[in-house]
Amino acid sequence: MPEDPTERRRHRRVPLALSIRVSSIDPETDPWTGRPFFRSSHELCANLSRGGAFIRTREPFAAGRRLLIELELPDGRPLEAVGRVAWTRVILRPAGGDDEATGVGVEFVGGVPDDLARLEELAARSRAAAERPA
Repeated sequence: MPEDPTERRRHRRVPLALSIRVSSIDPETDPWTGRPFFRSSHELCANLSRGGAFIRTREPFAAGRRLLIELELPDGRPLEAVGRVAWTRVILRPAGGDDEATGVGVEFVGGVPDDLARLEELAARSRAAAERPA
């Protein structure tokens, strides 16, 4: 498959639906009380690579926010990484509408090197399987 010259990512992402736990590292400020708080939620990872992920969420984190990412890869082993929200996308839909495009693009900025290497292997295997003739 030819490379897309407009693609800016160093690592190609592959579609992969995984349950993911996302927790804020830095406190956010409650707009009503002014008190700091941390967020933690279970979301859906829609695509993944060694360099980052797209995480579907109805309550996106702000760009620049640091997150702890916890997920279980298809091989059953857990993975933890520190990420930074690179961008946020909010698509407004009517009540009950499909909002699968709403979420955040997260760049992985830290993690156990072996875990991040497993991500690269998973992405490579997924790409190879997708490119095989049917």
